[in-house]
Parts: sequence; C-alpha cells; structure tokens
Amino acid sequence: MTVDVTKLDAVAMAEGLRAGDFTARELTQACLDRIEAFDGRVHAFLHVDAEGALRTADEVDRLREEGADLHPLAGVPIALKDNLVTRQMPTTCASKILEGWMPPYSGTVVQRIIDAKLPILGKTNMDEFAMGSSCEYSAFGPTYNPWDLTRAPGGSGGGSAAAVAAFMVPLALGSDTGGSIRQPGAFTGTVGAKPTYGAVSRYGLVAMASSLDQIGPVTRTVRDAAALQELISGHDPHDSTSLPDPVPALLESVKQVSKEGSIEGLRVGVIKQLTGEGYSAGVQHHFDSVVQALKERGCEVVEVDCPSFDYAMAAYYLIMPAEVSSNLARFDGVRYGLRVEPEEGPVTAERVMAATRGAGFGHEVKRRIILGTYVLSSGQVDAYYGSAQKVRTLIKRDFAAAFEKADVLVSPTAPTTAFQLGQRQEDPMAMYLNDVATVPANLAGVPAISVPNGLEDGLPCGFQVIAPEQQDELMYRVAQLVVEATGDDMPSQCPAKDWKVEA
Repeated sequence: MTVDVTKLDAVAMAEGLRAGDFTARELTQACLDRIEAFDGRVHAFLHVDAEGALRTADEVDRLREEGADLHPLAGVPIALKDNLVTRQMPTTCASKILEGWMPPYSGTVVQRIIDAKLPILGKTNMDEFAMGSSCEYSAFGPTYNPWDLTRAPGGSGGGSAAAVAAFMVPLALGSDTGGSIRQPGAFTGTVGAKPTYGAVSRYGLVAMASSLDQIGPVTRTVRDAAALQELISGHDPHDSTSLPDPVPALLESVKQVSKEGSIEGLRVGVIKQLTGEGYSAGVQHHFDSVVQALKERGCEVVEVDCPSFDYAMAAYYLIMPAEVSSNLARFDGVRYGLRVEPEEGPVTAERVMAATRGAGFGHEVKRRIILGTYVLSSGQVDAYYGSAQKVRTLIKRDFAAAFEKADVLVSPTAPTTAFQLGQRQEDPMAMYLNDVATVPANLAGVPAISVPNGLEDGLPCGFQVIAPEQQDELMYRVAQLVVEATGDDMPSQCPAKDWKVEA
C-alpha cells in the first residue's frame, strides 16, 4: 500500500477494497496497528478483538476473490460502544457491576454488522451506563480528546468519537439518550447522528432510558454516517418501538447534494432558545458563519420560537432518571453480573442487592437512580414525572409548529468547545447543561445530527441539524450542504493524524 489507508473515510475504503487497491486484512491490520500505537494516549477502547476482526477480514477477502455478492461496506472496520450487546465479546457498559460479562447473544444492530461482514475491532469506552457528558464516569478510567489530551471528548460516547477522531477506526456506533452521540461529535470534530426514534432497533442496547435511547453512527464524514445508518436501520420484530417503514437511500441523497451544491427552496429555522446567551462567543460566531453561508447558497433563514425548550432540561432530568431507576433494577446481584455478599449478618436477597449495587455502581449512576426512585415514589409521581411528560408534549407541539415554518431547524450542538478533564466533575448541574441543545430532539423522537463547523482556539465546534420525524434523509442532505457550504475538512486537521509512535 502506498497510501495510509487509516486516513481514508469509510466509503473511500470500501471503494479501495472493491478496486483491489488493498485487502480487508491489510486495512484491518492498519487500524489495529494504530490502536496499539496510540490508544495508550486516548483510552478509547475497553476491549480490542484483533483475532476476531482479522478473521472477518480474511473471510471478506476470500469471498471477494470468489466473486461473492458482498455488502458495499464489507471489510471496512468498525468499533462498538460498550453498551451494545455482543456475543463472544465483553459488554460492560463501563461499569464494575458488569465487568467481564459475556452476553449469550448479539443485539440486532450488532448482528447486522456481523452479517454485512464489517470487522469489529472492539468495544469503546463510555460514561458508566451512558450517564455523563464527558466520558469521565467510566469505571475503567476516562477517555482523552485527540484534539487536546487534557480535555474531555464528550459523553457518554466519548470512546467511539475519540477512536474515530484519532483515525483508529473509520466507523463507530454510539447511543444517544440526550446527546451522547452528537455532543462528543462536537467536541471531537466528528459527525454524530441520532436517527428518528424507532428507525434503528434498540434490541440488544443495554437500556438507560427506553423512551429516549437511540443507536446511531459516529464517523468523520456525512456520507459515511449515511452509509452506516442505512446498514443498521430497518424494522425489527424484537423491538416493539421499531418502525415498519422501508429504509431510504441515505447515501445516494448525500451524493446528490455533493453534486448539486444546494437544496432548492430549503427553509432553515434558527431556534431562538438555542442560541445567544449561554453559548460561548466562539461557538456562536462559527454557528452564525454557517447560517450566513447557507443564505448565500440560496436558503431562506427564519427564526423560530420554541418557548417550551426552556423547560426541556428540567423535563429530561426527571424523565430520564425515572426510566434509569426502572431499567437498572435488574442489576441485583442475583441474575448476572457482579455479586457481593454482606460481610456480616444473614445473606438475604435484599442485603445482597444492597451490597452489590453499592460496590458495583459509580456515584453518578447512584445519583440518577436515587433521583429517579424519588420521582416515581408515591405522592411525587404526578408532581414530577407527570409534569415532565406534559412538558414533553409541549416540546413536541413546538417542534410541529416550527416545522410548519421551516424544513429543518439548526443550532449549535453544544454551548462550548471541549472543557478540561475534571473541570465539571464536581458540579453536576454544569455537566448536565452540556446537553441543553441536544435533549429536545430526544424528547420529541426527531432525527438530529452534529457536523463540525470550525475551530475555536484549536478546538472543534459543532453545528446541529434537526429534521421532522422520519425525515432522516432530509437531515443528511442538509448536513452535507453545511459541509459543502463551509468547505472545511475538519477531521484532517485533528493533531492525531500526525501522531508518531514514541520510541
């Protein structure tokens, strides 16, 4: 190979594999070599399966040589967030309570990856049970941002975003409950998409908040994200919330925008509540620059007022902990995972559960379980959980009204660029506010994507595009238009591309 294949995007890798420029084994080995050389600095991975990845790569090479009909992405390596259940590979959710747990099955999305023959390089780090915005709440240590190793990569899916940003892998999967794909995307200069709720099966995703969780792609380009979402989407009878609709041709739509350079008659709505006060000057400047570039491309830009968005954070941090409390009740020291027995006194189910959960869960998980249990307690459920669900309805109505005025809505993805590791760990409210721009889309179930849109003091900013429910294709088209309008290849500017192996 005369080119460093790890610097190619996934679609270009797939084209190179089909053209015979390199083999799937060579590509997979190159990614594994980079992980071995640089993950000591980043700590993006909790588990690397070199043997399994190379075995899949060899199978792809053999089948291609035999002339078999392969998926377009066959042979392109991928990494999975460690809350996606994978057979014959540990799934820990970055928690001591599941340390070393080997699931007996693979989730639907994982099985689709396996069936398409993408070599799975391993499982990526995350905030424990996806609870956090910095990837510092992992029981196995934090992940570091490849743009600046003193800063957070975002969370909860910081491991997937950092692995992609550091050119260790071209594709990764994450889960987004309140911004856990998009906010790390903004912090690491990657593309992170949250599909429409139900467009991608959640069967095999370890649940955090079931009405909010959604699996989505983490990549370096919009076209890679579109190609990956196409692969993992589709109806799943194992998931009662799975949509029955056919999967749109997302990648072709992105390619069409690249050819045309515009989207005729596009109306872009700037969300009044998600700009201005509370957003850093640099983030706001880069956001305004993209909006101006879209105007110059012929887009009509309007301001939309979504007053209930002011209460979205409060509603989210009542609904999410309530569902966390319910979902994490299964980790009891009896059925699977960690079991800790009390040092003194009788060994009862109640005392084993208390000892196991006390030793196995980190403090952020405990905080949310306690809050959620209180929210659902007798005498409080209507005042807190019920009220939050009413706000959720108002947010959906605000989205519906906004989409009558605009085809898509836009905002900064996060209020600031990546903050210093440890800076916000002792202030839960400051940490939670990282999600102020991302949680409304989860509460409403609409698709949203973050694309990089400039550097502030050497750190990436993110631009968020939100589309109506089940209009993921439009979301990807506009995201590509943003890339075309800015003309800035952000991933190639990451310092990680030039990292050298230390002697």
